[in-house]
Amino acid sequence: MILSVQRGIHEAIDSAIRQRFGVAEVPPFAVEVPPNRALGDLAVPVAFQLARALRKPPRAIAQELAGAVDGAIPGVTRVVAAPNGYLNLYLDRASFLTARLRGQVKADRAPVGKTIVEHTAINPNKAAHIGHLRNAALGDTLVRALQFRGAQVEVQNYIDDTGVQVADVIVGFRELEHKSLGEVRELAATTRFDYYCWDLYSRVTEWYDGDRARLAVRAAALHDLEHGGNEIAEMGAMIVERVVRAHLQTMARLNIAYDLLTYEGDIVRLKFWAHTFEILKAQGAVFLQTEGKLAGCWVMRIEEGGAPEEEDAAGDEESREKVIVRSNGVVTYVGKDIANQFWKFGLLGRDFHYRVFAIQPGGRTLWATTSTSGDPHAPPFGRAERIVNVIDSRQMYLQALLVQALRRLGHATEAEHSIHFSYEMVALSHATARELGYRIDPDSEDANKPFVEVSGRKGLGVKIDDLLDLLTAKATEEVCKRNPDFSPDDCRRIGAEIAVAAIRYFMLKYSRGKLIVFDIEEALSFEGETGPYLQYAVVRAGNILNKLREREGISEAEVVASLDSAAADELIEDGDDGAHNLWAVVFEASRLDEVVEQVVRSLEFSALAKYTFGLAQTFNAFYHRYPILNEERGDRKRWRAAGVAYVRAQLTRALDLMGIDVPARM
Repeated sequence: MILSVQRGIHEAIDSAIRQRFGVAEVPPFAVEVPPNRALGDLAVPVAFQLARALRKPPRAIAQELAGAVDGAIPGVTRVVAAPNGYLNLYLDRASFLTARLRGQVKADRAPVGKTIVEHTAINPNKAAHIGHLRNAALGDTLVRALQFRGAQVEVQNYIDDTGVQVADVIVGFRELEHKSLGEVRELAATTRFDYYCWDLYSRVTEWYDGDRARLAVRAAALHDLEHGGNEIAEMGAMIVERVVRAHLQTMARLNIAYDLLTYEGDIVRLKFWAHTFEILKAQGAVFLQTEGKLAGCWVMRIEEGGAPEEEDAAGDEESREKVIVRSNGVVTYVGKDIANQFWKFGLLGRDFHYRVFAIQPGGRTLWATTSTSGDPHAPPFGRAERIVNVIDSRQMYLQALLVQALRRLGHATEAEHSIHFSYEMVALSHATARELGYRIDPDSEDANKPFVEVSGRKGLGVKIDDLLDLLTAKATEEVCKRNPDFSPDDCRRIGAEIAVAAIRYFMLKYSRGKLIVFDIEEALSFEGETGPYLQYAVVRAGNILNKLREREGISEAEVVASLDSAAADELIEDGDDGAHNLWAVVFEASRLDEVVEQVVRSLEFSALAKYTFGLAQTFNAFYHRYPILNEERGDRKRWRAAGVAYVRAQLTRALDLMGIDVPARM
């Protein structure tokens, strides 16, 4: 890891500037990585920033600083003032590698308070589809990156159990299939229920389209669902319970887990919204509209820059207002989200009750909110210092309203720490759509688009489990073909791990502001920028170390232990170009924590994906150029093997951050 070295360099140069030049306030400066190792392992451009204040040329300042810190920074062998004014620093390469292999370098941790990350939040009315994949992959990777940096993270999954989508499925069972609660419960126990609801939801949409007056049935069901204490609400609770459990099984296949399921119904039943509503009214954050199309509604005035949804737009003035409570007294989802955001920060002065919902793979307990008596042994939830809501870019307006509400009530710090982690949607390539059974009319407008859009409401989509099953089958076939000695169970297990890698890496490798067009063949390729390619690089590194043990009886631990007596020429010599030698790959591998810090700050996880891919490429180039098992000189062989061990460990960590497991063999 490189951050601890950079921090030590920064502190030493900062101190030297203050002492040497009498500067009270040192300007912020970075410890950079030069474009090639000939210019140093690390570089500092602070002399340029000091030149005007000190009235000295950068080179002169750099020379004085080099003299002041040379030999005084642990792990740095030389500090050179470059002619252009940079300070170039050269590391003690042998001790750098051995210290990291022996676990002697403490992880550089970020002293931050509790962060709540809310992600996935699939409507609990049907099976999870490919459009949900990006949210879950981004959210889980953020959680892993924050934990890697030492942050306390609470992972929440919001369950909209009183929303219109659940009401629609209830309407489908009652109006289209004429089923009682008992019959629906029996159906849930004997079918793939989330799949069944998928088809039913699509049929209900068509039923509404046939006669818009039928929407009154939806409104009545939604009213009963929200108020509770009736058969509609009981049926809704049963449907939600079964579908949520199906979603959790799907997410577990992708190595995704949670700490808390937050039920929207509990926000209402425990009067969170009622309490929040009184606060909003008292502070003037909402007001009762008395005229126009929004008469009788409680609305929030939208700050400049907002972009209201069409359903609330009613002229120039009314388009600047967002409905929080409708004229019939029903709170909108915006109001409930505001109450939930206030609770997450510990601003309501009240709490949910909690129940154990499930024990997830690996033994992690999943809790859920409840409005009935809870478990007294539940851990503390909420009261975060920072909240990250992972929601697609279409919800940007809603997220801005949450921030506005906090700010209007005097919670400026919490408003600043409310972060919307937005992203664009996922579509399918035409080839993938066809392979998954998508039928598109060749004469339709959709056939001329460069990709196929999905719509869960219309039933036009690909279920995550179906996609995983297809990818697993394809990967399993490839593994068996490459490894005829593997058992069928081994092939299937490895095939499943490759399928997850293919999906998760594909969801991360594009900038989050870019639409993803998912293609099965591209994602599953063992060559190019894919998850399987990265897995194979780690497996290859492991194979090298395994063969070294088998041929020469030298274990990885013995290689590391022998480095103190091995000449380190292999690390010091840069070769002709220095691009693919041992030190280049070791140094690049050490930058993982630096990259993680950058992506946590920017929330751009494509940078982590591309870094990992670049490291795998650098390792493969090194492997092909510098033989390890056939190297005759013992010292060189040991240092190269040590470098392979370090790169394998760092690649494994990077893949784990992306939720990707590494098979023992491929």
